[in-house]
Amino acid sequence: MTHDDASKPEYMRRIRSFVLREGRMTPAQQRAFDEHWARFGIDYTGTAQDYAARFGRQAPLVMEIGFGNGEALAWASEHDQARDYLGIEVHGPGVGRLMNALAARDASNVRLYKHDAVEVLEHEIAPGTLAEARIWFPDPWHKKRHNKRRIIQPEFVALLASRMAPDGLLHLATDWQPYAEYMLEVMEAAPDWRNQLGPGQYAEKPEWRIETHFERRGLKLGHGVWDLLYRKA
Repeated sequence: MTHDDASKPEYMRRIRSFVLREGRMTPAQQRAFDEHWARFGIDYTGTAQDYAARFGRQAPLVMEIGFGNGEALAWASEHDQARDYLGIEVHGPGVGRLMNALAARDASNVRLYKHDAVEVLEHEIAPGTLAEARIWFPDPWHKKRHNKRRIIQPEFVALLASRMAPDGLLHLATDWQPYAEYMLEVMEAAPDWRNQLGPGQYAEKPEWRIETHFERRGLKLGHGVWDLLYRKA
């Protein structure tokens, strides 16, 4: 452990909110890295990025953490051309799948990291950079002994707030009720955030969050879905 690691909160120092089960990439997904990473990918360097230079323009920046197979990010970026999108995902197959979809429509407003989101936020995203952050259906780590692995923790939402522009929006969504209640508890106690709907309120599903294959499967199993909208205080 480095000296820098020792100075971090325990959550950021040792505990990961994900387990890296890569799975096998299809030939098409592997080709995406070979052919499209130079265009859509950002290699983690540990230094603050100039995203306006990356995108070739000044535009509000929306970040999605843990975009999975990229279905929602692909749709959002296509239907919101006025803003730029930054996706962060650790699992290669989903990154490859999304790059193929972006290349197919010649997208210009999306860049991707295949890296740990906490490290990207800490080192690559300068304070005040983000207009919006989205964390949709993160791993709920539903066993009590694993709750500490949940990405939504007081230290994490404080870090995220420091990277938001004034009045920036944080949109959380989950289909696991205990996690929704936990998210609400953490966010209501966070001094850097205010609930857009009023204290203690969940939101109706906003029109910009499409219903994904993952969500439809959960709804068929009888799961509810909870959205939370918070503004940088």
